[in-house]
Amino acid sequence: MIGGVCAGIAKRFGTTPGKVRLLAVLSCLLPGPQFIVYLVLWLALPESEY
Repeated sequence: MIGGVCAGIAKRFGTTPGKVRLLAVLSCLLPGPQFIVYLVLWLALPESEY
């Protein structure tokens, strides 16, 4: 919702943004660089036309 990263990933893989957002939140419970990956994707993904 903030950067549209989850919505972009959902559109690419043909699923709903809600599912991708849920997976993103659940992945934050695991150790790893999730926040850094999100920020990089926010910068790397192209802007949506809508």
